[in-house]
Amino acid sequence: MNVLVVNAGSSSLKYQVINVETEEVIAKGLCEKVGSADSFHKLWYDEDSTVIETPMKDHLEAMHVVLDALITDPNSKLESLDEIDAVGHRIVHGGEKFSESVLVDDQVIADIEECVELAPLHNPPALTCLRACRELMPDVPHVVVFDTAFHQTMHPRAYMYALPYEFYEKYGIRKYGAHGTSHRYIAQRTAELMGRPESELKIITCHLGNGCSLTAVDHGLSVDTSMGFTPLAGVMMGTRCGDIDPAIVTYLMDREGYTPDEMNEIMNRESGLAGISGLSNDLREIKAATIAGHERATLAYDMYSNSVKRYIGSYMAVMGGVDAISFAGGVGENCERMRRMILGGLEDLGIIVDYEANRVEGEERKISDERSKVEIWVVPTNEELMIARDTAALARGEKLPSAEEEVLEAQSA
Repeated sequence: MNVLVVNAGSSSLKYQVINVETEEVIAKGLCEKVGSADSFHKLWYDEDSTVIETPMKDHLEAMHVVLDALITDPNSKLESLDEIDAVGHRIVHGGEKFSESVLVDDQVIADIEECVELAPLHNPPALTCLRACRELMPDVPHVVVFDTAFHQTMHPRAYMYALPYEFYEKYGIRKYGAHGTSHRYIAQRTAELMGRPESELKIITCHLGNGCSLTAVDHGLSVDTSMGFTPLAGVMMGTRCGDIDPAIVTYLMDREGYTPDEMNEIMNRESGLAGISGLSNDLREIKAATIAGHERATLAYDMYSNSVKRYIGSYMAVMGGVDAISFAGGVGENCERMRRMILGGLEDLGIIVDYEANRVEGEERKISDERSKVEIWVVPTNEELMIARDTAALARGEKLPSAEEEVLEAQSA
């Protein structure tokens, strides 16, 4: 079965065609700067890539560009869209309505539209791509996979905020989390690499990149996660501030005269590594600047590592210990220095890094010392594969077991 996986960002559109039986990636590509005059389409077949500058005024045009390329590019392995058996769509926010992936119908689309206010930059383009695909491929099943679904197993004590309860009732203000598809993959793959059932393990998954989040996965269930009502909360990120004293917001609005939109822009796009260093949101550039002795870059680097360390400690407390810590994402997979700084000083907690093994970039590898009570892994994430697996199962008419059902089944085996 060939599954087209569609992942729409605010100004981008990533896609892959995956043969689910072999898990081979038949084609993949990226439409970047959608809505800009310099938009382009980059596509890969095997190891070769092609960049095509093409106007894409919106995600609808981008989706047409993708589907056309899949059957007309001379390197394509597909002769017709009929060779695509199902389409899986990543949706950032499903609110409380969705705790698992579902087949698409008109009611599902209406429910996703109700969640637009919770993800105004991401849900609208994803819905545009979903509608375009359904129109152009009406005879194949379409499935939506939600970034928030994995975190729906959190207890109210973890997801509620200590605000008047009426705000939850009226507006759904609570922690939803993000990167759930990635955290689900990382936890499952870590258990496989350890050779143990996920239902026996306590795992802290660290998705670290320009956007960052950590999740406490207790016996296969998300019990807490760092991102909150929006992806702004949690650890320090590339341009996002992460957790701050909320009184700072009203203080700055009063002193500087910022509007809510301006304050939101500052916290989401002008803070984090970029705001502290004054240089860049790219950790690679920050690292180079720290080596050159740049004081603010060094501070930004230290703050980033310390914010992740704090969450690891808190999640060990939440779960009463940890069996494994896994790193993924552009930073988590590729920056041995950052991993070393995050885990440094935790030896008394049974977390000991093998510094030679830690010199790894972008590949699966155990990086804990043999004396470490906690296994430490680098596990490159694969959200597209998770989406393809869910899509194929639902397209075949199979019922996806809930996270709780998977744990109970494993415990009774």
